[in-house]
Amino acid sequence: MNSSLEPNVDSAEMNRRVKKGGASAKWFLVFWIVMIGIGVYATYLYSNHMKQTMITELKTSTNQQLAEIKQDYEAQLKTMHKEMETLKSKVDTFNELLTFTKDNASNKTDNSNKLYSQLNEVKQKLDALQKKMDLLK
Repeated sequence: MNSSLEPNVDSAEMNRRVKKGGASAKWFLVFWIVMIGIGVYATYLYSNHMKQTMITELKTSTNQQLAEIKQDYEAQLKTMHKEMETLKSKVDTFNELLTFTKDNASNKTDNSNKLYSQLNEVKQKLDALQKKMDLLK
């Protein structure tokens, strides 16, 4: 009952075609497994590269910020040092003036008390400035 339109295929040839098709499927699966593995590995390498880039950028940014903070700190320290020197000279001047007025003052004058209170105010300001300077250190 073979019609002339149907090709005459024996069973050996049919088995060969099935085996050939099975081998193609195996190579196809191996190809996709390899491609997936390459994709995973490439993703891993890219993520490591991005992480290193980000770390480098953070280090650069942090170093810049630290340099700015250091410059600001040094500027504040210089300013405080100048203010402290100014107050110290004022304290020395008031101290000399107080000593002079104590030597020349009589019991009737109250100038020494005024100078002494001014000297105490200046010393308090100097102590407050010293505390601020210590905090900056």
